[in-house]
Amino acid sequence: MKKRLVVLTGAGISAESGIKTFRDADGLWEGHDIYEVASPQGFRANPELVLDFYNQRRKQLLEVSPNKAHHNLVSLESDFEVDIITQNVDDLHERAGNKNVIHLHGELLKARSTKNKHLVYNWNKDIVMGDVCEENAQLRPHIVWFGEDVPLLEKAAEITLQAGILVIIGTSMQVYPAASLVNYVQHNTPIYFIDPKPAVNKNAFNNLTIIEDVASSGTDKLITILKQA
Repeated sequence: MKKRLVVLTGAGISAESGIKTFRDADGLWEGHDIYEVASPQGFRANPELVLDFYNQRRKQLLEVSPNKAHHNLVSLESDFEVDIITQNVDDLHERAGNKNVIHLHGELLKARSTKNKHLVYNWNKDIVMGDVCEENAQLRPHIVWFGEDVPLLEKAAEITLQAGILVIIGTSMQVYPAASLVNYVQHNTPIYFIDPKPAVNKNAFNNLTIIEDVASSGTDKLITILKQA
């Protein structure tokens, strides 16, 4: 039976594909206050602005491709049972070929009803005012906004609890509740943290290995380490 390898990924893994992180150094998202474009209140106040913001993100996503780090994670499926738990809203893990992917913060290539959260549609074009679900309610991006529940968090916690190995790539583990997942790993589970500027204490967890590198070459190193283990 293959060992279960659980990978938590964040913006750093997609950055090498050319996807800009939403948040600028000054805390703004593409020049907007976060709550203007990533909260239910912002959507109610100015739905056109919010739809346009995500329409631009969606267009950008359709112009990029998975990078070496994504493909490296797919290659691990030959030796491990791999689960990807990502904070990213892109589909690059799926396009690379990973089979088991959970999107904690939603998916950019899906739209959902503003009336019934269970009505979710595959969507790769713009969402505009007047696009409605089968219950005649306006569609919105299938994104978990600030102040909204993270519906897949419990499932992600269950998977993390079963990890034989935990890998963290391209996320500072500062964004909650996603950052809390690391607390679910069993005692002494090997943890590998891949980040060019790792903001984590080496003594923060038992059995922690820090790989100070970007996602692509960092996952090369990870594969070498796992083959030698």
